Amino acid sequence: MEKLIALLSSVNEDVDWQNSADLMDSGALDSFDIISIVANLSDEYGVEIGAEELLPENFNSASAILAMIERLLQLR
Repeated sequence: MEKLIALLSSVNEDVDWQNSADLMDSGALDSFDIISIVANLSDEYGVEIGAEELLPENFNSASAILAMIERLLQLR
């Protein structure tokens, strides 16, 4: 999780990645943040994040993002 938090913090250091659970719902992340996160996750973890994964529930928290990554890694 520390590696993911560091990656996410590089996208937006103003977000409380450790404790927030409503990042998309609250508007803490915008579309540019999501594009950057998806690109960084693809590079770092080697996963392809398709349009069907671009749902608020997959990006509302660092834990949700990690769960999505783990699920995509299992599908490879």
